[in-house]
Amino acid sequence: MSALVHDEREGARRAPSARVVGDGWAVLGRHLRKVRHAPAIVVMTQTMPIVFLLFFGYVFGSALAMPGAEYRAYLVPGLLVATAAGGLMTGMFQAAQDSHRGVMDRFRTMPISRSAVPMGQALADLVTSAVGMVPMILVGLAMGWRIEGTAAEALGAFGLLLLFRFAMTWVGILLGLASQSEEAAGQLGSATFMLPLLSNAYIPTENMAPWLRTVAEWNPISAVTTAVRELFGNATVPADAAWPVAHPVAGALLWSLVLIAVFAPLAVRRYTRG
Repeated sequence: MSALVHDEREGARRAPSARVVGDGWAVLGRHLRKVRHAPAIVVMTQTMPIVFLLFFGYVFGSALAMPGAEYRAYLVPGLLVATAAGGLMTGMFQAAQDSHRGVMDRFRTMPISRSAVPMGQALADLVTSAVGMVPMILVGLAMGWRIEGTAAEALGAFGLLLLFRFAMTWVGILLGLASQSEEAAGQLGSATFMLPLLSNAYIPTENMAPWLRTVAEWNPISAVTTAVRELFGNATVPADAAWPVAHPVAGALLWSLVLIAVFAPLAVRRYTRG
């Protein structure tokens, strides 16, 4: 915190854009140091997706019409997107914790850019989630999943995953700042576990009831999942799908950018108001 105070005293004499960058960098460093001192959280957030991958790939997948290896190739991109959507939960927890433990109040007393505090949290989550992808990808490769697309398409898929994670983190930050308590944020965060279940992350939507298929395909997770599968070369776009799934890359980009454009300013405003 003392390093942050020193940085912000220097930042008061910088241009506004430079202040945002410098302040955001300082807050980013604080959150990364916080992660370093909480190894249990890091282990849990990185191992749970792998547990889900093993469980769904070898247990749940046997109940589907897809052969095991084919389902695992279908599943890995879906779980990567579901993990990216987890930015909603982590963003909510961290923002609620800092808000209700007085950290946000302390930041507001400092000569610090208002947008830098939530921005630093969102960027720190982005860094940790990018690192957390690596073990899951390695386990997926060990299970038989392969990237069938080109290197450029694979990089585009990873870029979409990180962009979607960044967007969902902003949603979580706003909800965490608006929460009445840490317990309330925890309960709401647990409910977000249902979002990937109402998408095509784990199972295809073609055989769903019409109304449920509509709900699932307008879920942002479905558009991002379909885009990632297409870029990785793991599955084709389903026929007669809703627009975001029928045009998955455009739909994924649009959903992510809209979420950032809506929730990032609201989160900054909420932080500023206290």
